[in-house]
Amino acid sequence: MKANVVKLHSQTFHSHHQGPWLVYLHGLLGTGEDWLPLVHTCDQYPSLIIDLPGHGGSTDITITGGFAEMDELLGMALSEYQINDYWLIGYSLGGRIAMYHAVYGQHDGLKGLLVEGGNPGLFSQGDRKARLQKDHHWAHRFRHEKIASVLDDWYQQPVFDGLTVRQCEQLVHLRSQNKGNCIADMLENTSLGCQPWLVPDLLQLTIPFAYLCGEKDTKFQEIAKQYALPLKTIPKVGHNAHYGAPVAFSAAVNHFLSLCG
Repeated sequence: MKANVVKLHSQTFHSHHQGPWLVYLHGLLGTGEDWLPLVHTCDQYPSLIIDLPGHGGSTDITITGGFAEMDELLGMALSEYQINDYWLIGYSLGGRIAMYHAVYGQHDGLKGLLVEGGNPGLFSQGDRKARLQKDHHWAHRFRHEKIASVLDDWYQQPVFDGLTVRQCEQLVHLRSQNKGNCIADMLENTSLGCQPWLVPDLLQLTIPFAYLCGEKDTKFQEIAKQYALPLKTIPKVGHNAHYGAPVAFSAAVNHFLSLCG
């Protein structure tokens, strides 16, 4: 399907409020509804949650044009709801899409960027090639194995060390509702190996930008420090900070938004 004939499934909240919108982008395997706790604690802002291609209500949408096509779909969603002033809040894959939009998208109305555990890119061609191979491997598993068994291994990756056993079990149960082939398609088309190196442009942004990261997420703490990204740490939690510590995460977001008007 092409971007000019499809629409991402989206929902609005608190749309009677004036001012910039908060536009939420979830991570791989999630849905827009993952953000509902934050939407409800940031209820003074109009909000839009979006299901990415292959996820939730957008399950039947497949992209083949990588980040450029994904950004076009995002732009269509903003236009559909006549959202001209907005902040982007993205987790993991959603954070990478948000950063790409901030650098390459048509974003005259973008007022600020909040990224949770999103990788700004890989500098070397060798690293990108290795990541593509890794993602192709996972995609093959998602296409050909029972999704619950793949997810059991997925959440054993070091980046998820901050999750408790119980949280891992809950996520496997929740994410098993996904269709493996749809996840595989999105994983390959938005692989970190296909993503541009965004760091130099991110450091030149003139809009407010916060890079949110769980205290126990050592990988992304190091990325933030290595590239001098504007790090804001969420205490006592790992990679999926908004899931592991929703109250602390919401407080950090509300505080940052209040400082930026």
